[in-house]
Amino acid sequence: MLKSHNKIAGIMIVSSMFLLILGVRYILGQDLVIMNFVAFAAFSVAVGVIAAALLMYKLHKGFYIFTIGLVIGFFELFRSFLAGTEEFGDLVGILSLFIFTSFGLVIGLMVEGILYIIKKNK
Repeated sequence: MLKSHNKIAGIMIVSSMFLLILGVRYILGQDLVIMNFVAFAAFSVAVGVIAAALLMYKLHKGFYIFTIGLVIGFFELFRSFLAGTEEFGDLVGILSLFIFTSFGLVIGLMVEGILYIIKKNK
């Protein structure tokens, strides 16, 4: 079972890295430097580790809510990049990705905690 967690974490790491590079390089049109790749890799590895930890501890509902938050975050990232960079569209896109991903994690953990309390009281 541990191998399936690693596969899912690896897929999430690679897909997050790919989507970040796609968004910044091709949609936003910015040149990438080494620090961009370091930041993208750090975020992608964090996403993969969180996903693997949620699955390892059998918090499947939390994993799905976290993944939905991540998908919404990437959707908002691309939407703000496509809307333009008149003001701070690029910064808003990255921040929305972080915010929706963290909200997905927190809400997923809260749901799992509530379900644990309900099961414990029965």
